[in-house]
Amino acid sequence: MIPWLPPGAPFPPVARARKRPNGLLAASSPHDLTVERLIQAYRVGIFPWYSEGEPALWWSPDPRMVLFADELHVARSLRKRLRAVAVDPDLDLRADGAFESVMRACAAPRQGQAGTWITEQMIAAYCALAASGLAHCLELWHGRQLVGGVYGVGLGRMFFGESMFSRVADASKVALVTLVTLLRREGVAMIDCQQNTAHLASFGGREIARAQFSARVAEAVRMAPIEWSKYRGIRLNSLLSDR
Repeated sequence: MIPWLPPGAPFPPVARARKRPNGLLAASSPHDLTVERLIQAYRVGIFPWYSEGEPALWWSPDPRMVLFADELHVARSLRKRLRAVAVDPDLDLRADGAFESVMRACAAPRQGQAGTWITEQMIAAYCALAASGLAHCLELWHGRQLVGGVYGVGLGRMFFGESMFSRVADASKVALVTLVTLLRREGVAMIDCQQNTAHLASFGGREIARAQFSARVAEAVRMAPIEWSKYRGIRLNSLLSDR
């Protein structure tokens, strides 16, 4: 049986998560997806993932896919694109300027997918988290058109990646590299990627044991948070100049 969490109840220890499906730890009402519950979850490396009409399902997989900021791999073919974006006056990289728009773009139907886990309740919950200064996005703009982006949760010096999207070729890759570059500058050593995908592995993502992941998260979330406000309202293209 999957433990059911009443409102306000603590999560079970992550070591109790199921092996099949890997990492399923607990369930709760979707109405329990509050800022307080999300903070409680992320501080111990737990994240919600479920479909419309299901209870909120909470996960902590073992092993865990992560990207160490100093292990970021950028393919040669992408480097040329990044250098071009760095000096292109028609493209703007921005932070935290359109969080809900980035989420909704990530939720849009994709080829080969029947639905999305980014439900309206998810959007409302993470927008509230963003309003609290604990969820952030990186956007790529072409003029006034949002063409790519990535978003996630930031606690202390830990960043938990959630999703990304592209409306033009390489846009999500550009946004991701910019975000990782920013996080590395701010002393964030590890970015949570949640699930193992070939796409993330191509950037240097790899799996580590849950115990190791949990220990690193416990240390990182206690550190002083990033001052995200200093990145708002400015072009971040220069972060790509050395790529």
